[in-house]
Amino acid sequence: MKDEMTSEQKADANPRTRSPFGAIRAIDYTVIFVRDMVAMRRFYEDVLALSLLRELSPNWIEYGIGSNTLALARPSRTAADAPTPAGSASLQLAFKVSPDEVDACAEELVRQGVALLSPPTNQAFGHRTLFFRDPDGNLLEVYAEI
Repeated sequence: MKDEMTSEQKADANPRTRSPFGAIRAIDYTVIFVRDMVAMRRFYEDVLALSLLRELSPNWIEYGIGSNTLALARPSRTAADAPTPAGSASLQLAFKVSPDEVDACAEELVRQGVALLSPPTNQAFGHRTLFFRDPDGNLLEVYAEI
């Protein structure tokens, strides 16, 4: 008869359960370090129509997106870091909507004068996607599962 591991022994053998970081269950907030706060704030509030959650200072603006928070901030703890070169994305954000809303978002972006990097496209992996950039050059995606 083989020796079988107990569930406690299996848990101890898994590095994820031994780490206190195994308690992480969600990303609570995301911070975008901005180069141009005025342009970025206008874009996220007026173009993307995100709901202002709170403004802690002129250097920290928060928007509520579902159960998450998206913050625009001027660098503070990272102020000594080299800035991201102009024309380079620092991050990619993907916003999930319904399939019909992907097209409606594309139309609204065009109406607002935002250039599309890729129009609404059905992908082989089962998403309908739309790609564009914010004023600081970050890559943004609106997508739906199809």
